[in-house]
Amino acid sequence: MKKTRISLFLFLFVIALSCGEKVVEPPRNLISKEKMTDILHDLALLNAAKTSYSDVLEQKNVEIMDFLFRKYQIDSTQFVESDRYYASLPLEYQAIYEEVEARIEKKRKFIEEDNQKRNDSVRKAQEAKTDSLKKLRKDIKEAS
Repeated sequence: MKKTRISLFLFLFVIALSCGEKVVEPPRNLISKEKMTDILHDLALLNAAKTSYSDVLEQKNVEIMDFLFRKYQIDSTQFVESDRYYASLPLEYQAIYEEVEARIEKKRKFIEEDNQKRNDSVRKAQEAKTDSLKKLRKDIKEAS
């Protein structure tokens, strides 16, 4: 019974130690978490644009990844190694993607609100035009 407890304790101790090991060492040129969030945010937006406006991107010869590498002054190796590193830290990776998602949601809400304001402005202008036409017709009828 005592040997079983000791064996179980050692087994759990070894498992606890192995869970604490880093699966992937941080690369020499690790992209900061904030910059990685910016890159992944832009990547998500550009990929969405690619599905809707692929012809425009093709006409302008825009390669999404090349564009991002130039914009953020990184190379493909640095990006892949940093992405792999963050992916090896599930909580960090999740936090990055949650921030990307929050930014996209914020932009979506802003665009929806802007569109709503624009639609309200157009509707008010149309109502004013209709009201002025009704008033003009009424004035013409009264003058006749």
